[in-house]
Amino acid sequence: MRIALASDHAGFDYKEKIKLYLLEKKFEVCDFGTHSRDMVDYPQMIRPAALAVSQKECERGIILGGSGNGEAIVANRIPGIRCAVCWDVKSARLAREHNDANIISIGQRMSSLDLALKIIETWLQSEFAGGRHLRRIQQIDEEPS
Repeated sequence: MRIALASDHAGFDYKEKIKLYLLEKKFEVCDFGTHSRDMVDYPQMIRPAALAVSQKECERGIILGGSGNGEAIVANRIPGIRCAVCWDVKSARLAREHNDANIISIGQRMSSLDLALKIIETWLQSEFAGGRHLRRIQQIDEEPS
């Protein structure tokens, strides 16, 4: 599986550690930056990562920031993206099972690295439940009338 990975300066440290974790697990990683702790504007990294998922260049994406909220907002502006902010293992599991989230957003200032890795592991292993949730996903994707 090919995973888009992106962060701003506030998520950089976790991004680098998550990249190593994913590579150890034999995932292919497409790193959209940032590449240092120097201050940057997160849309510059997050939008290209979300576009890569939207355009099927990557199957899923993981984005990081201080809280993860702004990053999720940017990603969710891209058609076809369902990005969930995950703060614990249950939110990650439900993001996949109920929302078919193809990107997750994690706040480096909101969780430990150990928890972030558990969130990612759970999200990657969880499957979309379909059923009534599929109907809801289809409604999300409908054009407003």
